[in-house]
Amino acid sequence: MTAPVPLSGPRFQTEPARLYREMRREHGAVTPVVLDGDVPAWLVLGYRELHQVTGDPVLFSRDSDLWNQWDGIPDDWPLLPMIGRKQPSILYTVGERHRERVGMISDALEAVDPSELRSYTEKFADELIDGICAKGETDIVGDYAMLLPVRVLARLYGFRDEQGPGLVTALNDMIDGRERALAGQSHLAGSMGQLLADRKAEPADDVVSRMLTHFSGFSDVEIAQDLMVMMAAGHQPTADWIGNSLRLMLTDDRFAASLFGGRNSVAEAMNEVLWEDTPTQNVAGRWASRDTQLGGRRIRAGDLLLLGLQGANSDPQVRTDGSALTGGNNAHFSFGHGEHRCPFPAQEVAEVIARTGIEVVLDRLPDIDLAVPAESLTRRPSPWLRGLTALPVRFTPVAAR
Repeated sequence: MTAPVPLSGPRFQTEPARLYREMRREHGAVTPVVLDGDVPAWLVLGYRELHQVTGDPVLFSRDSDLWNQWDGIPDDWPLLPMIGRKQPSILYTVGERHRERVGMISDALEAVDPSELRSYTEKFADELIDGICAKGETDIVGDYAMLLPVRVLARLYGFRDEQGPGLVTALNDMIDGRERALAGQSHLAGSMGQLLADRKAEPADDVVSRMLTHFSGFSDVEIAQDLMVMMAAGHQPTADWIGNSLRLMLTDDRFAASLFGGRNSVAEAMNEVLWEDTPTQNVAGRWASRDTQLGGRRIRAGDLLLLGLQGANSDPQVRTDGSALTGGNNAHFSFGHGEHRCPFPAQEVAEVIARTGIEVVLDRLPDIDLAVPAESLTRRPSPWLRGLTALPVRFTPVAAR
């Protein structure tokens, strides 16, 4: 067997599609990889194999206590926020209790009024555009996309608007899995704990208050953990969805109409990104509950399987013609699959924030154009999420509203 592939390095940022093709060609649909500290795992790149893993929660469990590597994992391992042990959150709950937690989160999000959500998004988007529109140039990722989703989510959850920037920094640190990952997790946990205490003392019409009064009766610790998951899963991938979609629209002639008042192709660009450039590239993970076979590999009880969402989306076994998918086909894995997929109300919230955010940019800055060569754009150093470090643009300066 050839050597395992390190799940790190610049190629995850510069040429992931080619890297996944090479991994599939050399190792097959289930590739041996190593994480930070030479920790072994499997990366599931095959569409059918990923469907099998995510569709069988008994054989491929979300219970991280099953992992056969815990004895060698140090307390300061930077991936602990991504692969936690004994975390009482929805991510690691299984069975009926998991379904109850999905119900609690879905109920809390379904109560969000769609027109109110769009109004919040437009308000914060306009405020952000007001801060840059007179300059004639900006980094539309750092000055806009990275700031918008968390502001909307913070309002929906019950945070004060001024807490948004600190939450953005903490989330980015945690998700990138670098030296500040644990500090970011700590800041987020403290913020969530304080919000719960505030809402228990003074309930309001927000997501947190609805979760606290839900009939399932989860503890404050469990709700705080779920809120951290919801914030992380709702902010960074949505910010990258905005950035990656704008990059596509600014660099691909097929979407030129969007820049001149066309709106149907905004949805098409967003859908293509979910297939070709999905914000959530790889997810940790599932753990085998017993010895089994998958994609010709012998998987042992307790092995960690990472979900290679982008690899599966581009699997040549299901993408035989290699064509781009912009016609509304949503059979991608970008929101997951099975019991632990992203709850549908959360998907709707993310889509409203992303689409509204893009449309506000195009309405307010109608002649926006890329300010640097497309090939010079770079990605953040994360094998988990794929987003731009910056998207420099130029436009005709306009007055703030």
